[in-house]
Amino acid sequence: MKKKVFLPALIVLFTISQQLSAQSINPNQLGGKELNTITTAVPFLNIAPDSRAGGMGDMGCATSADINSQAYNPSKYVFNKNTFGVSVSYSPWLRNLVNDINLAYLSSYWRITEMDAIAFSLRYFSLGDIQFTDDQGNMISEQNPNEFALDFTYSRKLVDHFSIALTPRFIYSNLTAGQYVAGEETNAGLAGAADLSFFYEQDFKAKNLENSTLRAGLCISNMGNKMSYSSGTLRRDFLPTNLRLGLGYEMAFDSYNKLAITGEVNKLLVPTNPVYATDSITGRILYDEYNNPIILSGKDPDVSVPQGMIQSFYDAPGIGQNGATGSVFREEMAEIAWALGAEYSYRDLFFVRLGYFHESKYKGNRQFLTIGAGIKYNVFNIDVAYLFTTNGQKHPLSNTLRFTLSFDFTSFNKDEIKQQGRLR
Repeated sequence: MKKKVFLPALIVLFTISQQLSAQSINPNQLGGKELNTITTAVPFLNIAPDSRAGGMGDMGCATSADINSQAYNPSKYVFNKNTFGVSVSYSPWLRNLVNDINLAYLSSYWRITEMDAIAFSLRYFSLGDIQFTDDQGNMISEQNPNEFALDFTYSRKLVDHFSIALTPRFIYSNLTAGQYVAGEETNAGLAGAADLSFFYEQDFKAKNLENSTLRAGLCISNMGNKMSYSSGTLRRDFLPTNLRLGLGYEMAFDSYNKLAITGEVNKLLVPTNPVYATDSITGRILYDEYNNPIILSGKDPDVSVPQGMIQSFYDAPGIGQNGATGSVFREEMAEIAWALGAEYSYRDLFFVRLGYFHESKYKGNRQFLTIGAGIKYNVFNIDVAYLFTTNGQKHPLSNTLRFTLSFDFTSFNKDEIKQQGRLR
């Protein structure tokens, strides 16, 4: 499918046009209240790439360790029961809009000792074939914009039940293929970032249960430099620095049946857009004598990355009815998304998953149910997940499918694997 105007406009909306502060206007309204969605560069980094997490409400911070822990909480890797594994995931994305946007994910880990593990992942996001046009609709060129992130993890147990991990990441984003935006030539955005994560897992005996496991996780992801798509006057955008907190409880009813229930909260550690003074006729933002936008409520978002992370907890402008000043606390709470998920397993061979994700309609309006299933045979695992929205409207994320194929091995020694019946 050849996308001409609407998809480039969508790209610009989420990445480049937000940088043009001189052309900005106040957010749109919904139900008498102002929308105030937090926008960042490379939002694909916050997409759940694999099917297990995709079937549990896009969560993975406090679930049991698996091959794809890199995307949610890399410190889980040292709790893997196996030695090494590799996984490939694929998801057709935004199929309600177009038919050639895709997200692919490759992940691998190696548990070196009982206390140490390393992991690697590659996340690739393709926006398909796009025909770029000028203001008059004349075709300029046809390109295939894409983004990818490459990262490496070292995780270590500090004590028997608690681990930590550090994950450096390289990010590449080529959305415009050198086209001109607002009179400026654009280029690929480059950034370096890192994740810092922690994980706790404790087994214990519980009444009427064969065994129980308590898990908790914390991960601060994508802490890195701002990204720009031009060397000119375009403003640099924050990466989607994100705080995840999760808590999970797994119940083993007998040696065959297990049920894990997990909850998770997410918050972007990125400054919130303030309310600017605008011209009553044009709606354009007004500037003071120093060419700074006049802020009516909220904080200046043009700050350093560390300051932006701290400021994100108290900088909401408190937008109320029809743009009037409302509760700052209420808007800050609206910036916290939450998810609930459950996973039932039979003999660790067959898995059924269910999840729900909720985000305020004023902060992105992602509200959806997910279901998933998985089958494990020897070293081979296959998982699938399906998403459908619950906010009563046609949504770009509706009917999203994810597929994951993985191989998980107990040893590098082929003879040992054969003896265990794990390699045919």
